[in-house]
Amino acid sequence: MTEATESLAQASTNGGEPPLLDVIDLKKHFPISKGLFSRNSGQVYAVDGVSFHINQGETLGLVGESGCGKSTVGRTVLRLLDPTDGTIKLNGRDITHLSKTDMRPVRRDMQIIFQDPYSSLNPRMSAGDIVEEMLRVHGIGTPAERKERVAELFERVGLRKAQLESFPHEFSGGQRQRIGIARALALNPKVIIGDEPVSALDVSIQAQVINLLMDLQAELNLSYLFVAHDLAVVEHISHRIAVMYLGKIVEYTDKKTLFTNPQHPYTEALLSAVPIPDPTVRRKKTILQGDVPSPITPPPGCHFHTRCPYAEARCTIDVPPLKEYSPGHMVSCHLR
Repeated sequence: MTEATESLAQASTNGGEPPLLDVIDLKKHFPISKGLFSRNSGQVYAVDGVSFHINQGETLGLVGESGCGKSTVGRTVLRLLDPTDGTIKLNGRDITHLSKTDMRPVRRDMQIIFQDPYSSLNPRMSAGDIVEEMLRVHGIGTPAERKERVAELFERVGLRKAQLESFPHEFSGGQRQRIGIARALALNPKVIIGDEPVSALDVSIQAQVINLLMDLQAELNLSYLFVAHDLAVVEHISHRIAVMYLGKIVEYTDKKTLFTNPQHPYTEALLSAVPIPDPTVRRKKTILQGDVPSPITPPPGCHFHTRCPYAEARCTIDVPPLKEYSPGHMVSCHLR
């Protein structure tokens, strides 16, 4: 375990208790195949050494630009994708290399809410059957008990029992996402991964869904890994925030510290782009130059140096470790 990982563990544990979800140096590399014989010609470094912890009843926001690897982190933690390297622990149990059979009971404790409420629901199944399928697959309850459970879940997420027999095309976008939330809750999970669950919704509907997730967390003591690119949404729901850039976490702290005292240049740029709902307030904006580098051939040294306004010579050579800037505040930058 590296010094940075140890610091993360100290910063994230709650009163000496071990975290519910513990991710250590997680990597996910996708091979690139070319030619007639599909020879390996390189790799996509989608996730390249990510560590974080989530305590019981806590929300960790994972933010960054599109393509930074944040959704891949969520899917790899769930073991929907097999990790290339690293460790994933749930309740202290290492689930990194469990077989599909051994993962089956573990999946009851880990669920996901997908980004697109349209394509994530089977159009040939009724809303009630979509939610009940989770219970049926895991052999939970009798048919009558499952129907009762689904009806209860519908009411809990703000849907009516009369809508159980309706099909996905008969619902609005917000209602479809509520079906997705009910499906995620069906097995009483401990951890829910939200893969940008409100990005496809109107702003007013986003607020309703976010408030629903927060109410459910308070009621059921749920833990969330909330993946998003909208910092305003992340600020509202998260307790701590990890900022990702090109497969790595560059800053990691509680939300108040991140928004009032950002230390990484990339975080500063992200925050400067957040609109302020007050026309009298003026704030200097940091405009990043260039595009995000390719994850196939990431830049040497600090991955951000090609766009950083403060980059020095050593930034192009040495990889900055994720180190503790202040208690509970981790930053990956040579200038801090």
